Formats: sequence, structure tokens, C-alpha cells
Amino acid sequence: MQIKQIFKSGITLTAFAIGVLGVLMVLYAWQLPPFRSSVETTNNAYVKGQVTLLSPQIPGYVVAVPVQDYMTVKKGDLLVQIDDRMYQQQLAQAQATLQQQQAELSNFAENRLAKQASLDLAKAQLQSAEAGQEKAELDDKRTGTLVDRGFSTQSSGDQTRVALLQAKSTVAQAEAAVKIAEQNLALTDAGKASLEAAVASAEATVKLAEINLGNTRIVAPVDGRLGEVAAHVGQYAAAGTQLTSITPSTVWVIANFKETQLAHIDVGLPATFTVDGLGDIELSGRVMRIAPAAGSEFSVLKADNATGNFTKVAQRIPLRIEIDPGQSTIADLRPGMSVVVRIDTADKPLPAVATLQ
Repeated sequence: MQIKQIFKSGITLTAFAIGVLGVLMVLYAWQLPPFRSSVETTNNAYVKGQVTLLSPQIPGYVVAVPVQDYMTVKKGDLLVQIDDRMYQQQLAQAQATLQQQQAELSNFAENRLAKQASLDLAKAQLQSAEAGQEKAELDDKRTGTLVDRGFSTQSSGDQTRVALLQAKSTVAQAEAAVKIAEQNLALTDAGKASLEAAVASAEATVKLAEINLGNTRIVAPVDGRLGEVAAHVGQYAAAGTQLTSITPSTVWVIANFKETQLAHIDVGLPATFTVDGLGDIELSGRVMRIAPAAGSEFSVLKADNATGNFTKVAQRIPLRIEIDPGQSTIADLRPGMSVVVRIDTADKPLPAVATLQ
């Protein structure tokens, strides 16, 4: 009887120990007290990079594609060549128009000198006419006095009076000529602004034609690796048609942590992560920036929490993690790769890193 009681007690203790062990394992698995760790982990993370889509700004037929899929290229390397014959002719036409406008502007100085000379001549003729009028007035006055005293005939007085009228008419004609010359000079000066504007417009047309001609060469904007090259010789590429893409070598990690994990995460904390595509290799980095809002705030369709069936869901806050340089496997990272990130909140942030939240 005593043996049975001991046996039952042993089974009870074993069951109790197993139960306690199970509870402890659950608490450890969920990182609940007393097993809560200072390390925050998320697998909602991925490698990020700036993938640039390349498209033509002008339409045309593709005449050369000197690259292939996934090639490594340098900044300025030719990727796609569009037929440039039409754009070369447009540039030549624009340059010819510019030369014509520049020639017309150059002729402006000579035209103005001619108009100024005409004005000077008209003023000189006016002075001469005024001198003639003054002489005719004196002659008419002297002759009139002689006629009144009987020392001269009436016909002589009539002749001097007619000469005076002719002199006044000559002065009026000279004054009109001066006004016409002044107006012609003013019109010439007013045309200068129009000629300068025409030259500026022609210069802009030349620059635009040069830009269009340059756009027939689609070159690599940065060093990087190409994606799939969709362009092929003979293809008509409209403006905006995606021909290929280029991915620079600089990459980083975006880690989406739950809001409940951010209590002790700060900018500058070191982080470690593994990439699914690289096996168990561990890389290091540090938290560089923390997003100003939860990811749900940037979604197109935002949830409406003002409903009767609201369920609280922990939101995700994106963190940007810069990868420490000098690690040999960085060259194997590709944007879009899945990542598991770990941040030990017990570590102190690096003092050299500015707070960029």
C-alpha cells in the first residue's frame, strides 16, 4: 500500500514537472517574463536598393543595343542607341536659323548708323533752310522800306516777298524731314529688342535640338547592374517605354518591427541580420533612421477604425538599417531578398550617429 502511494506520488510529481516545463517552454518561446530578452527580432524585413527604370524621352527606332541582361555597367556606358538622323537634321536646321537671326542682329548696327546719318542730314538741311528764311526775311524788310520810300519798284518787293514764302516752305519741308528721320531711327531702335528676342529663341531651339539629339543615346546614369534588357534592334520605342533597369551596388535593409518592440530601439543601435539567400552568414549594420509613421499610414486604402467591429492589431514601424562596410558578402546582396533582423536593445547607440527620426 505504501509502495502504491509512493508510485502515485512519483507520477504526480513527474506530470507536474512536465507541466511546469511546458509552461516554461511556452514562456521562453514567446519571450514572456521571466524569459524576456533584450534582443528584438523580426523576419518582416528585406534588402532595399534604388532600382532605376530607364526609358527614352523621345520616340524613335532602336538601332543598337550593346548590352545584355544583368551586365555590370559603368556610369556613361551606352545602353541603347535610337536612330538620330532626324534629330541631327533638326539640329542643323536650328543652327541655320540661329545664324540667320544673328546676321540680322549684326545688320542692326549698320542700319542704325544709316538712319542716324539721315537724321543728321535732315537737321543740316533744316539749318540751311532756316538760314535761307532769315536772309529772305531781311531782304523782304529792306525791299519793303525802299518800296515805301519810292526808291524801288513794286515788282522788286513782290519778288522778295515770294522768296520769303519759298524760304518758309523750305523750312517746313526740312522740319518734316527731320521728324521723319527721327521716327525712322526710333523704329530701328525699337526693332532691336525683337531681333535680340529672335536670337534668344533661335539659341533655345538649338539647345533643345542638342538635348533631343543627346537623348537618342540612353546611357547608364550610375554604376550598377542591369536588369532584363527589353530593347532590341528595330523596335520602335515611344517616349516612356521601359527598355531596361539599373540597380546600383549600394543597398540597405528595411526592417518592419511591431510597435510593441520599439520601446528601447533607438537610432544608432547596432543590428545583426541574416539573409535567406546567403544561408547562415551573419551581417552587421546599425539603425540609421526610424520611419515617422506606421506603414499602414502610407497605404492607399487606409483602415477605418471608427467601426463597431474594431480589432486592435499591432502596427509595424519601418526601420532603415545601414550595412557596415567591409563585409565580403555585401556584393551578393540583391534588393528584395528576405532578411531576419536582430537588434540588442541592451547595447548603447553609437554617439557619432545623429538622431534622424
